[in-house]
Amino acid sequence: MPGLLEGKRTLVTGVLTNESLAYSVAELALAEGAEVVLSGAGRGLSLTRRMAKRLGLDPDADVYEWDVTQPEHGTAVAAALEERWGRADAALHAIGFAPGSCLGGGFLEAPWEDVATALHISTYSLKEVAASLAPLLKAGGGGSVVALDFDATVAWPAYDWMGVAKAGLESCARYLARELGEQGTRVNLVAAGPVKTMAAKSIPGFAQFEERFETLAPLGWDVVADAEAVARTTVALLSDWFPKTTGEIVHVDGGFHAVGA
Repeated sequence: MPGLLEGKRTLVTGVLTNESLAYSVAELALAEGAEVVLSGAGRGLSLTRRMAKRLGLDPDADVYEWDVTQPEHGTAVAAALEERWGRADAALHAIGFAPGSCLGGGFLEAPWEDVATALHISTYSLKEVAASLAPLLKAGGGGSVVALDFDATVAWPAYDWMGVAKAGLESCARYLARELGEQGTRVNLVAAGPVKTMAAKSIPGFAQFEERFETLAPLGWDVVADAEAVARTTVALLSDWFPKTTGEIVHVDGGFHAVGA
């Protein structure tokens, strides 16, 4: 029986360590038959190449440099993938960053320059990825773009401007769903519960998230083991199994979002 992503040409961003959610997605995508390439940027590029080797990929040929604050990088990656594949079928956006001033309780003090950086990398980058790959996705029949999210409907302790950035990401995904729907491209988000990734560990007070989810999620939540649940849902959305679903936020959080206390 063919895999869920059999033959699907897939770009995965955000693979930094084997604890990254993006790593779990890339690993499962490969197991489900996808052709996978990765992208990374800056000091993280060497980490992405190391993880590519661990995934059985070529750390040079299968990893592209893509700093989402540099428009020319998106153009170059799209050109390289057009030459390599001629089309694209799926892409995972797992990109986020906020300077230290934007996290940990300094919401009123964070300067605009730092907030702008958080919004550029964590929000606007989804547009950059989707727009850069749009012609390739169209050539592949439409395809799917999925971004990793953290529920932005409420204000979280310590999450501060990253929460604002995630709210923007959610709105951006809806607008992209509208803009790219005509060519058949689906754009969806997976709102994951807290998982012990490198990014999560950099959030002051992350333990508060762990405790709340583990206590209140109706299905339970394991901040280490449930990366697999996130990966399975993401891969399903990257596949053809949701042909008429776009602009959606799918929660993979043990049901935490559905309860008040």
